[in-house]
Amino acid sequence: MTMSVADYARDCAAQGLRGDYSVCRADFTVAQGYDYSAAEQAVWRTLCDRQTKLTQKLAHHSYLDGVAALGLLDKIPDFGAVSEKLRKLTGWEIVAVPGLIPAAPFFDHLANRRFPVTNWLRTREELDYIVEPDMFHDFFGHVPILTQPVFADFMQMYGQKAEDVIALGGDEMITRLYWYTAEYGLMQEPGQPLKAFGAGLMSSFTELQFAVASPDAHHVPFDLETVMRTSYEIDKFQRAYFVLPSFDVLRDAFQTADMAGIVGRHKGKPALDPAAI
Repeated sequence: MTMSVADYARDCAAQGLRGDYSVCRADFTVAQGYDYSAAEQAVWRTLCDRQTKLTQKLAHHSYLDGVAALGLLDKIPDFGAVSEKLRKLTGWEIVAVPGLIPAAPFFDHLANRRFPVTNWLRTREELDYIVEPDMFHDFFGHVPILTQPVFADFMQMYGQKAEDVIALGGDEMITRLYWYTAEYGLMQEPGQPLKAFGAGLMSSFTELQFAVASPDAHHVPFDLETVMRTSYEIDKFQRAYFVLPSFDVLRDAFQTADMAGIVGRHKGKPALDPAAI
């Protein structure tokens, strides 16, 4: 059963999460409330200026094309204005949320081509690391790649399939797929240098450089079943990064995978050690 907004708001307040869940609608969305201060606008520009110096060198061209198409860098984006551009490109739109939301409404938004974006921004003291996903992570990290039709199709399919996989007992497995693609995915097209596209990398000043450029980063060819079996790190650099040759490979592997078979073979077994694959 899906937790009510009121119950979820109480839980978030008890955990000290900073978003205002008390104003959530039934689908956990809120108004963006474009009333950001000059200090917040300055933090946005600082984050974008600093990170763009890295993404220009280390991000996959599909991500950079998305930034150029949407225009995210000069000021905190207006969600409605960006949604208008995004709808024309891939049929997606942005919905504002106060932070993390429960799995069921999150999957429903993805299945209907709506991407939830947090409506508040980290402080200047949190430029390098923030515990909760904020607007910079959600918007600068995730939204540009949604301009790419094949990846946009994968994300919608993820929203459509995730609850069925969870019902089979594969909740950790389906979460790993999102983590190692949408959050920490790398791309190496044939004959091209290694690049990054995952949002956790796009919004991280230090891990983006490590994942793409460090000889110590562990790069593994993408295999959907292996991804779904591999544990991941929440509060440190990943010990493995999966490398796709194209978004088509990701979409097609997910579309044709026997999810019931994968879950049935591995449910209840220990996850793979990312450093050992």
